[in-house]
Amino acid sequence: QVQLVESGGGLVQAGGSLRLSCAASGRTFSTYAMGWFRQAPGKERNFVAAIRWGNGRTYYADSVKGRFTISRDNAKNTVYLQMNSLKPEDTAVYYCASRRDYGTLSRETPDYDVWGQGTQVTVSS
Repeated sequence: QVQLVESGGGLVQAGGSLRLSCAASGRTFSTYAMGWFRQAPGKERNFVAAIRWGNGRTYYADSVKGRFTISRDNAKNTVYLQMNSLKPEDTAVYYCASRRDYGTLSRETPDYDVWGQGTQVTVSS
């Protein structure tokens, strides 16, 4: 059974940093791509960043480019999202997701077939 478990969320002041982790199990992830999405109260779920597990190629939403970094640890089957220079508008539940790697990275939620339970990130002003 494929499972994604996020951790690392919390409360931080504006300008601070957090690192989210997504521990993956149940499949051979070398042929998959991973994504981070976020959803603020009353809003739709939006793309944040994605990474191809095999070659490490990354893709970011414009709103986080230069502040967030997605990475993966093959030995630990874990994907990370390092978030720096956090802003109040980054407040949301952050979700990790997985999809088969077809050679391109996707920002579309329907393209991902497995999702974690989410972790809350709150940035105070």
